[in-house]
Amino acid sequence: MPAGNREQKFFNALRDVFVGANVQGESGYINLMRIKSRYYEKGVFPELSKDITATLKPFPQFREELFDKLYTFFCRYFSESGSIYFRYTPLHQNVYEKVYTNDKDVMLFWKTHMLYYVKTDRLFQNLEVELDGQKFFFDVSGLEHKKANEKRELIYALKEKRRDGAAVFTVAYSERGRMTKTDEILRELDRAGANVGEKLLERAFRVFERQSEVDYFINKNAKAFLEEQFNLWLYQYVFTGESVWTEQRVRQLQALKDIAFKIIAFISQFEDELVKIWNKPKFVRNSNYVITFSRIVQREGGMGVLEKLITHDNFKAQVAEWRELGIVDASFKKSDVLEKNGRGKQLADRWQHLPVDTKHFKDLLFEILGLFENLDESLDGWLINSENYQALNTILQKFRGRTQTCYIDPPFNTGTDFCYVDQFQDATWLTIMDNRLGLSQGLLREDASVFLHLDWNANFLGRLLLDSIFGQKCFMNEIVWRIGWVSGYKTQADAFVRNHDTLLFYAKTESGSFFQKEKAKISYKSFSKDTVAREISAIVKKWGLADVEVSNTKITFRDADETVYKLGLETKDGGYWMEDTWNCNEYEELHSNKIKRNAKEYTPNGAEITQKPEQLLRRIVELTTQPGSLVCDFFAGSATTLAVAHKTGRKWLGIEMGSYFETDCLYRMKHVLAGESNHEPCGISKKVGWKGGGFFKYYQFEQYEDALRRVKYEDADLFSDPSKDTYNQYIFRRDLKLLEALEVDLKKNKVKVDLNKLYDGIDVAETLSNLTGKWIKRVTTDEVEFADGEKINLKNLDYRLIKPLVWW
Repeated sequence: MPAGNREQKFFNALRDVFVGANVQGESGYINLMRIKSRYYEKGVFPELSKDITATLKPFPQFREELFDKLYTFFCRYFSESGSIYFRYTPLHQNVYEKVYTNDKDVMLFWKTHMLYYVKTDRLFQNLEVELDGQKFFFDVSGLEHKKANEKRELIYALKEKRRDGAAVFTVAYSERGRMTKTDEILRELDRAGANVGEKLLERAFRVFERQSEVDYFINKNAKAFLEEQFNLWLYQYVFTGESVWTEQRVRQLQALKDIAFKIIAFISQFEDELVKIWNKPKFVRNSNYVITFSRIVQREGGMGVLEKLITHDNFKAQVAEWRELGIVDASFKKSDVLEKNGRGKQLADRWQHLPVDTKHFKDLLFEILGLFENLDESLDGWLINSENYQALNTILQKFRGRTQTCYIDPPFNTGTDFCYVDQFQDATWLTIMDNRLGLSQGLLREDASVFLHLDWNANFLGRLLLDSIFGQKCFMNEIVWRIGWVSGYKTQADAFVRNHDTLLFYAKTESGSFFQKEKAKISYKSFSKDTVAREISAIVKKWGLADVEVSNTKITFRDADETVYKLGLETKDGGYWMEDTWNCNEYEELHSNKIKRNAKEYTPNGAEITQKPEQLLRRIVELTTQPGSLVCDFFAGSATTLAVAHKTGRKWLGIEMGSYFETDCLYRMKHVLAGESNHEPCGISKKVGWKGGGFFKYYQFEQYEDALRRVKYEDADLFSDPSKDTYNQYIFRRDLKLLEALEVDLKKNKVKVDLNKLYDGIDVAETLSNLTGKWIKRVTTDEVEFADGEKINLKNLDYRLIKPLVWW
């Protein structure tokens, strides 16, 4: 390669990997790329060029080789999304990479375990294509990129027809079910004189959508990672290269290392800043409560509040929502809500469980909440709209050690998940789950149970992952859930049909879960077979089972759907001991039409819940929790776990992201509170005698992308202290970040907090509750009182309380 080309190649590559690919549109990531570009042009490039020239003065002939080696090393660890990890690792360079440690087996996700997974998105750019003589131009300058990993369709709108005949389209992600209005576009193009058919238009859309899709990661400790990798790379080079090393050659390699470490030090500051933004606690936004009439009137003063609700101007909006949900029909009249008897007015039985959403009654919110002496303790559940890592990280202090059972049904890495982008490499999937399961550990009680629901795409990975997080001794069972009722389960001569999922069951600690401790009570000594049968019958009746038969080796019983199960019996010290094989179905004749009908369930809006019916969750919840304990699902999906927890008298905590939160999760839980009203009872409602009622809170979190969009970095002097190492000065220390929320009065020595400068609709009380870990007792417009008696003035906040949210 000609002299100078290697140097130019290196600096071009460094600019590309440092700034990232040229992505257009609006997002926090793009904001970051602009910031990095400015720092690169004004800071690292001129400073680095000067330092390299000074370092190479003793051996100028080493210049081209230096740049060649720098390029060879750094190109292995930078991706087009700007993420720092093992992007390219040729086999011959892998010999010395750390794949395992002495105390752990080989980790399948060694390439990505040092990362936080953020999302998968496309690197969209403006694009012009010509198909069959027709030009199409796609303008993405206003495209607002995804905040998280939700699956969202693109929608197109015709902007104009250019003078050269090109059809110009704007591109956006769909919200609330919006779709591309193809017929309208075709009519507009026809009026503009463009002969474009539907098939040609669809082809143009598909061509645009072929742009690169990438995974976005953040390295937890980029400096340590890159320095370790460089040392390994240099070690390999030295011991596989020249056999005789002159003093000058050693000095050249030392210069190479010094320059590489300067680059690493500077680059890693940006990654460290991302880690801080990713892990900073998030603001709570757009909080509302859903509460049934029955819960309101049960409180002292509740009847007066109910009357205010019914006569409120926005009651019409609430009724319209109920009709849209199908909870009431056109015949509903607000005059029917209250009826008179000899003692005055009372709530009509028929409308006991109508769910009120406080979003319609903002001026009555604190009057409703004031009915409760201990607000958080009075809630049945919390429904959070957020990417789940951000949510888990923020609520950790508040819910630490409170969850008795955590059940999750994550994307299976199939590419067809209903809500998530889930076409992952195994290492990426493991990183996603490791990040989130690792955090969720802190939510668990000491006797907690953890269930990970997987199919054949990921069950083998799940076992390794849970072993690494909880330990092999915390493994309790691998539960097989047969799902083949609908499509048939028999194996054909030329194929094997998959007809089951796997639930991996772990305890938080080696001492076991609540289920294991409860099972230990089922030990029978010196009892006859008939006595055992009676005792077992009482126990399984509590589980909703019946028709128990006991032999010397097994117990057979049927549940309410007449599904037969077997419990193995072992003898211990002359007595019986029951094994926890409670999920195993052994009779093929039970594949009846009734079972086929019950194999799948539907939410009240007709959405299919696939292979996770409420009866399955009921067994899990009732066997592993006590009434009143907390059940968590941070891949809430269609809210099956939350619905079952609520119907069985447990508290619940659910997290879901994207528009699916409102269209399915919130929708379903309102129906649960309503008792499913005019609908046929759904799931286990009939079996548990569910009638309705409840009180829960729902809200959003500020997201990582939100913070990236609002953070402010100034054009400051990058290297302000010449006495310090240029590359290790933290360049973001003097930047504003989110401090615009603070107004400093130097004369009065006071700091005023105005969070409205950052976001609308911040729930300060809930935000502080998450920060401090204190549960809310009472809240008014001016003050929040926590369970420990501490009171905080919400109108005059101490800036030190919210510092972690705005400065890191």
